[in-house]
Amino acid sequence: MTHTSLATIDLSSHERGVIDALEQALTTTGFIQVTGHGIAAEQVAAMRALLRDYFERPLEHKLDESITPDNYRGYIPLGFFSPNAEQRAADHYEGYKLHYEVSASDPVCHACDLYGPNRWPDGPHGFRQTVLDYWQACDRLGRHLLGFIAQIMAVDQQWFLSLFNEPLTNMTLLHYPSQGTGEDGYGIHPHKDTDALTLLFPDSVGGLWLRPRDSDDWIEVNARDNILVVNIGDLLELWSGGYFVSTPHKVVNRSGAERYSFPFFIVPRHDVTVEPLMTPQPGFERAPVPVGAVSREVWRTNWPDARPKGTGFDLGTLRD
Repeated sequence: MTHTSLATIDLSSHERGVIDALEQALTTTGFIQVTGHGIAAEQVAAMRALLRDYFERPLEHKLDESITPDNYRGYIPLGFFSPNAEQRAADHYEGYKLHYEVSASDPVCHACDLYGPNRWPDGPHGFRQTVLDYWQACDRLGRHLLGFIAQIMAVDQQWFLSLFNEPLTNMTLLHYPSQGTGEDGYGIHPHKDTDALTLLFPDSVGGLWLRPRDSDDWIEVNARDNILVVNIGDLLELWSGGYFVSTPHKVVNRSGAERYSFPFFIVPRHDVTVEPLMTPQPGFERAPVPVGAVSREVWRTNWPDARPKGTGFDLGTLRD
């Protein structure tokens, strides 16, 4: 078994050094560990405790809060969602899906049906406030990082950040039961994120695996408590013309322990079309991506028995 420690940057360091280190990481592995991020250890601990308490609730209570095809928010039963590819087993996790929240009467809901109010469960106590406090901390940090990335791409920061007003940003609360050593399948199948940027505090039990560029080997990430992992998604790879790397990853939990995580997926506004803002790298050829349409198709094709419509969108799923 091969392990790797990702490069680490301290966001409290001198800005130029942070930008240089970020550029180095995001053009090689596409993943980086971050300290000095400003998200309090107490907030992270509160989220971990919240997940344990929520997923330990009786199944019938959780099923009352289930996600539905017309509202991409709520409880996802264990083994329910399937990779958006033919003949792939369902992923071995249960989850709770949350999105950037707007009122049901907001006009943006008519423009894109992925917008709307979240479903908030009755328990555990403090669920909504704990999640919203963490969400706000991630949103602040994400915009800070996107400002650095705009500088790397040499585009106007204010304009670039405006693309993330009324975003399709979302978060998934995840519980991965331990898989037996002889058990096939994945906690989450091999994929590339279809967002712009992902923020994650990995569980120290491990289970996050990466496949670096030009390699056929999977490497497990050494997870460290309260160290944030940031990775590039497909949209920033496209915006950079292939300069940034969206690295394949998967989750396999054979630790013998329960694994919990709560990735925060930063996605632009629904009406943004992503295309290169930098001169594309040699051999990099990708069609523009309409954010709302591809996000909707990713969501739709997670449902059992749903099949991609032949749109040509890259929905993230990869072969092992």
